[in-house]
Amino acid sequence: KPIVGMAATPDGKGYWLVASDGGVFSFGDASFHGSTGAIRLNKPVVGMAGSPDGKGYWLVASDGGVFSFGDASFHGSTGAIRLNKPVVGMAGSPDGGGYWLVASDGGIFSFGDAQFFGSTGTIHLNQPMVGMAGSPDGKGYWSVASDGGIFAFGDAAFFGSTGAIALNRPVVGMSTTADGHGYRLVASDGGIFSFGDATYFGSMGNQALIAPVVGMTATPDRFGYWLVASDGGIFSFGDATFFGSPSAE
Repeated sequence: KPIVGMAATPDGKGYWLVASDGGVFSFGDASFHGSTGAIRLNKPVVGMAGSPDGKGYWLVASDGGVFSFGDASFHGSTGAIRLNKPVVGMAGSPDGGGYWLVASDGGIFSFGDAQFFGSTGTIHLNQPMVGMAGSPDGKGYWSVASDGGIFAFGDAAFFGSTGAIALNRPVVGMSTTADGHGYRLVASDGGIFSFGDATYFGSMGNQALIAPVVGMTATPDRFGYWLVASDGGIFSFGDATFFGSPSAE
């Protein structure tokens, strides 16, 4: 099954990849804590988030079902609720005591100690949401649409977007800087767009890819980032180290 997301360990010396069937692939110092790869899911997995200490992770499916592994605690899900639109991503709160889910219409679902700060669920969007990121203190979050439109809530500040630019390929994910004063967007062709204090370290935007990029994650010091493609290919920039990939095995 295709890779749909990734998360890095707290020290940046490893990462997990997750496939649409919930299969988890661990590299570097990222430990394997379980997966849904052998379970029949109602809906495909669309993303993941790591616990703050790196000893667990959550997977989220398009129906908002949440699967918890290791020390990642289950705080609730929308798996039993009929959603207007599918869930497309998630973000964990800084202490691991909760998480947010975001749907393609911008609806936000908060669980545990993750607070609700607003959403675009009742607004007509030009393009669907594709992902989100929480602010470092957990008091806000950003959601990003496929045109690179950014929607900021709580103490998450707006630093710019590609919403008014014609992109070669749609945006598929985002990551924030350590201080929350910037963010990067990644497009399916591997193009990177940096805003605020987020530094640009390179991209795959001008190279022919075998498979589209589906997500990204930044190193803990935010001086680097990884991109992941649907075939599990990993592209490392800045101080992000390559620890392996399913496509290389």
